[in-house]
Amino acid sequence: MGTITKALELLTHFSPSRGEIGLAEFVRRTGRDKATVHRHLTELEQNGFLEQHPTTRAYRLGPALLRLATVREAAFPVRALLRPIVTELSEAVGELAHASLLQGDALSPLFHADPQLHGTQVHFDPSEILPLHATSSGLAVLAFGAEELRERVLSRPLPPFTNRTVTDPETLRQMIAQTRAKGLSRLDGSFDREVTSQGAPLFGEGGRVVGALSVAVPALRATPERMDDIARKLHIVARDASLSLGARQADLAALPDIAKMPQKQEARP
Repeated sequence: MGTITKALELLTHFSPSRGEIGLAEFVRRTGRDKATVHRHLTELEQNGFLEQHPTTRAYRLGPALLRLATVREAAFPVRALLRPIVTELSEAVGELAHASLLQGDALSPLFHADPQLHGTQVHFDPSEILPLHATSSGLAVLAFGAEELRERVLSRPLPPFTNRTVTDPETLRQMIAQTRAKGLSRLDGSFDREVTSQGAPLFGEGGRVVGALSVAVPALRATPERMDDIARKLHIVARDASLSLGARQADLAALPDIAKMPQKQEARP
């Protein structure tokens, strides 16, 4: 890990529930020596990526990130494009839906929506980086993304997040092949033991996979009939979202035809 990467990696420790982090906590979380961490924090602060609380001296995200986020969205309005799509999908299936963008060898959440129609809901942390091997979004990206990305991810040790996380590369290759054949991925309890999710790839300009769209359902509501219904809606919405992101119809040729997917009759109450 290079010096710049080590410094920028410090930013990933912030979350909505962890808005400020002190030097000692950074040292504990990273396992690095105090002097190195302090140097990186100082450089990030000097460049506006961090700022310090005037009293506690704890660090928080700085104004440079706000400026860059505004510039990014003005030049490439991905969030504005996907927000209504994710919201409509969530309302159509009655469950939490979210879009994420590929960031290196992981996924960065972009937007999520939940109509909150049920007493039991999926907890979603928008600040949490999503691993490719343990989430339905990630599996969809591995299935339709670049071969170099796939080989890079599968060639290194993969951490388990629950006792149902698949970490064996050969088993993951089989799951990736199944995802390519279906056009969708599905994982049960892989990242969150109580959640079943399905993911579809998002394509951008040039047919490149840029992220994924996913629907997450509490395991107790994940009946086969319900998941099949969600899969059909997710498949259609993901294709439309890809076209909005700059993909062409020809770029989606690798995806199976949703009309040919078998439909199961809804179970009667």
